[in-house]
Amino acid sequence: MNIILQSVLPVAFIIIIGYVAGKKLSLERSTLSQLTVYILAPALVTDSFYRNSMGGDVTLRFLLAYGLISVILYGGIILIGKVIKLSSENHRSLFAILLCPNNGNMGLSITAFALGEGGLERAVIYMIGSSIVLFGVLPAVLKGESIIKGIKMTFRLPLIWAMILGVSLHLAHITLPFNLGKSIEWLGMSSIPIALLILGMQLTNTRFQFDFIHFLISLGKLAIAPLIAYGVGKIMGLEGLDLQVLVLQTAMPTAINTAVMMQEFGGDITMVSRTIILSTLMSFITIPMVIFLII
Repeated sequence: MNIILQSVLPVAFIIIIGYVAGKKLSLERSTLSQLTVYILAPALVTDSFYRNSMGGDVTLRFLLAYGLISVILYGGIILIGKVIKLSSENHRSLFAILLCPNNGNMGLSITAFALGEGGLERAVIYMIGSSIVLFGVLPAVLKGESIIKGIKMTFRLPLIWAMILGVSLHLAHITLPFNLGKSIEWLGMSSIPIALLILGMQLTNTRFQFDFIHFLISLGKLAIAPLIAYGVGKIMGLEGLDLQVLVLQTAMPTAINTAVMMQEFGGDITMVSRTIILSTLMSFITIPMVIFLII
């Protein structure tokens, strides 16, 4: 119980501070978001791969496991869509809700508190995979465009280039001079609390109005997806910390950035926004249960 409280309460505390700040202060949220997306999160990715102690085989299996989870969830969405005759708009919205977990704002934070530095290292790799889906694949799906265009969009992501830089430094055994590596580490560490503050600030703009459909979708995201992740992890031969991180990251609520994608590329923005908020609130009940089961 102690490790659960140590994992969830600090995250909730920072989100609440962000919520109060969003209500009381006139902060430029877009500036904070851009700071995180273009500087702090890429620094975290570069630092994680630069100091990566995971073997290449484990890293590859981890990414393949995430890909297989996504394929299974997408297959389930197609099946559900045919059975209950979902509109194309709702079909695209479900894709966004189920396949884009909040690995940045919440996932990295909770994993770091629950599973330590080794867990955070693996969580960053998971975040890379989900970022490719969120910012590369999802816009192509929402606009009905080709996978090739999605791949092109993926290579515009700062996280991808940050990963390439970190991997290159690691494989070349390059030690950055004059403590520049420490500077990158500090920038990366600051991305986690700032991302949580932004999450709390974003909650101030959302109306708390839900129905039973939103509840079912959120429950599927928070309960069924981690079970799928556990099965996939076992199939891929992941054990111990690798399996724990895979399940815990998959158990995160829907990423807030999916609403931004809906606004930009099309979809049911109301359903997605309400599901984001509801799944985030419900996750403070489900995530402690997941931590209890995997640790």
